[in-house]
Amino acid sequence: MYSDISECANSVVRPSSYQRGHYWVLENYLPAAYTFPCNNTITYTTHADYTFLNNLVPLTTRWQGPVSVAVYAPGDDFDNTINTIVYLRNCGSADITNLVTFHLYFDVSHFPSQVPPAEEVLTRKSECSQQVNLSSVSTYRYQQGLLYPVNVARNTARLAAKTYFVLPSDIELYPSINFIPEFFKMLRRSDSSSSTKPRVYVLSIFEVKEEITPPDTKTQLLYLLRRKKAIPFHTYVCKRCHNVPQAKKWKRTKEKSVMSVFHIAKRKAPFDKWEPIYVGTNAEPLYDERLSWEGKGDKMTQMHILCVLDYEFHILDNAFLVHRPGIKKHSKDKARDELIQQQTAFINKHILPEYKKLYGNRSKCAM
Repeated sequence: MYSDISECANSVVRPSSYQRGHYWVLENYLPAAYTFPCNNTITYTTHADYTFLNNLVPLTTRWQGPVSVAVYAPGDDFDNTINTIVYLRNCGSADITNLVTFHLYFDVSHFPSQVPPAEEVLTRKSECSQQVNLSSVSTYRYQQGLLYPVNVARNTARLAAKTYFVLPSDIELYPSINFIPEFFKMLRRSDSSSSTKPRVYVLSIFEVKEEITPPDTKTQLLYLLRRKKAIPFHTYVCKRCHNVPQAKKWKRTKEKSVMSVFHIAKRKAPFDKWEPIYVGTNAEPLYDERLSWEGKGDKMTQMHILCVLDYEFHILDNAFLVHRPGIKKHSKDKARDELIQQQTAFINKHILPEYKKLYGNRSKCAM
């Protein structure tokens, strides 16, 4: 299936600056200390503003592979972003220095007062006894009422990855342990499908109660599920969005000694609102950068393209993601509801017609 993986070329990580629509991107602004061969690991690609970067500590501890993170840093948030990264590199886990490459981006109309050379930033030290302020209320973005350009970040982080395989995910989702070596062992065994259709490898997602340590293995996860200390992701927010095919059977199936494909699914009714997180390559369609996080549906457009292109979704058995502890609940937000209505209308009026012209149409594929 991946006959070209041996042809991927190891490339040097070089800092570069470029414009991406209405944004400036500082790619590889602060690179990881370690480099990796492109064909035997996976890059976890993700995004954040500086108030979420503390999630990199548990994430890197579990992932143990390259991480590419695009950080939104408009205006005065740029300095706070730099200070937070320096603090985490000096005072957090060594995995952050070794594994994480930081890309910073900001609006052309919200340029920082200064952009120090990366070489100078890398020499800075932090006072580890003084915690950095991670309050979202005090951010420049919050004070200016800026929407979060989530898909600019997703594409920036993914395209900057130097490995053949990527896992585009959210920074608050922590992977089960030993994922990378087990994934490659699985690929070396007999294929689970004789199809040559495009495919991605899906990780099921869960939440745990705030006082619970995220489980490392499926055995630990199943224990928490039985005791109702863990639940499927977004159960109380958007159940349809993470209604995984064969989910009940997955939860009844014990952990196996090796990773394998549990079930091969399609994103069609009744799973036509499913937005899985998966391992794929940079050959997969990008995310639509006109959409904001606040307007929701920001991943649904890409999922629609995958459905129209008849992708197979190979759901993995032992592997999963678990959200940062705390069960998410739906909360009413009138201002956000208006943004959701506007973005949904934009998707239906502009994006869907464009996609039909570009990719065609397929029955049972919904946005």
